[in-house]
Order: sequence, then C-alpha cells, then structure tokens
Amino acid sequence: MSIRIVVYGSPAPQGSKSFKGLAKSGRAILAESSKKVRPWRQDVKAAAEQVRAQLGIALLDEPLRVRMTFTLPKPTSAPKRRVTLPSKLPDLSKLVRSTEDAITDAGVWRDDARVVECTASKRYPGEGADALDAPGCVIEIERMLP
Repeated sequence: MSIRIVVYGSPAPQGSKSFKGLAKSGRAILAESSKKVRPWRQDVKAAAEQVRAQLGIALLDEPLRVRMTFTLPKPTSAPKRRVTLPSKLPDLSKLVRSTEDAITDAGVWRDDARVVECTASKRYPGEGADALDAPGCVIEIERMLP
C-alpha cells in the first residue's frame, strides 16, 4: 500500500532554534530561526490529514519508506528554456526534517523514527518527475515488508 500526499505551498527548512529565555516552569523557550517553517508545516499537516481521512488510514507504526520531491520557486535569473537543478539553499535534509515533523503532527505515523529509507529531491516547477506546476511537495509513503 502506498500513500501519496500532494502539498502546495512554500517548502521551508527546519532550521536551528534560538534560546529566548526561561519560562516560569524552568523550561527553555526556543524560537524557530525561520518564520517560513510554521506555514509550511501547517500546509503539510493539512494535506496529510485530508489524505488520511479520505483513505481511512490507521496510525502507521512499522518500518516505512518515504520519497519526497520538493518543487521550489524558480529564480528569475535561471534559464527559461532549459532544465536546471536547484543546487542552492534551502538544504534538502532540512526540508525533509520539517516535512517529516509535520507528517508526525498529522498523525499519519507514530514517529518519523519509523522511516527506515528516505529519498528526496529538489526540482523547479514542471522540471522532472513528480515536479509540481507550483511550489510544494509530493510525498509517497510505503510500508516496508520484512
């Protein structure tokens, strides 16, 4: 069984957190370094919850394989008639991290630690397999049978 989630929005990396002080409880108050992470994670969570509800998927708690194709906005300076690859920021691994955390929040899987195999790529709109026509991400999740 394969689950396919298509998310439209601006992919944002899960970056570093900065220390903002201590709460009355003594817990550290940390702030995300990028203001773009929260909207991206909300977009992923909403799309994942919708797919989960449509398919009636129970919480996945087994080894999983994940494939993510991020479609990023193409810079105006990039060639228009030639396929180019987004080899600059954001970091692919940080995009994966923010997206996995949002899928966990959506209740698709118990924890992203259940992912045992992950492939990810960055593309510009319409350039390559699974590249969307606008910024976003295609996420495919499969159960891995022993």
